[in-house]
Amino acid sequence: MTNERFEIRGVNHIALVSSDMARTVAFYRDVLGMQLVKTIDMPGGGQHFFFDMGNDDCLAFFWFPGAPPAAPGVGNAPGMPDRTDIRTAHGSMNHLAFDVPLEHFEEYRQRLIDAGVEVSAILDHDDSELTIAPDFHDGVFVRSFYFRDPDGILLEFASWTRPMGRADDVAVPPVDATGRHVS
Repeated sequence: MTNERFEIRGVNHIALVSSDMARTVAFYRDVLGMQLVKTIDMPGGGQHFFFDMGNDDCLAFFWFPGAPPAAPGVGNAPGMPDRTDIRTAHGSMNHLAFDVPLEHFEEYRQRLIDAGVEVSAILDHDDSELTIAPDFHDGVFVRSFYFRDPDGILLEFASWTRPMGRADDVAVPPVDATGRHVS
């Protein structure tokens, strides 16, 4: 698939906010293994750090002195998808999913558990009414599990099981603000 309007090559970076940059570096560099590729001390206080998350795409964090505390359920997901409602406010970031190889998916989950990170159950996403299959089968299009960073940001490791974009993959019309389907 190609974009006929703009040559968008991926995510340059997504910027999140840390409450403790040292703790953020310890998690993303030392636990998840992302290389710290740029660090900036901002004028007037604060920091802006960049981690390479693969394919030259970066995950960036700001640290602002005196920033307001996190607001779970408003600015980020209040819980794990296998345990609670994960609805968040409009305009918020619900979670960030990292693409990982399917052949290493379960191994990576165990590595996080071994590192003391709390993880969700494995969720096999399919097109059933509940969108989650009780068991892995040929209709599962992505496998995932969730975990949190030290600031409570909901993260996901996700593995596509097949290429996306088939006609049946885009068969659901969007809804407007009232919940009415719009074609």
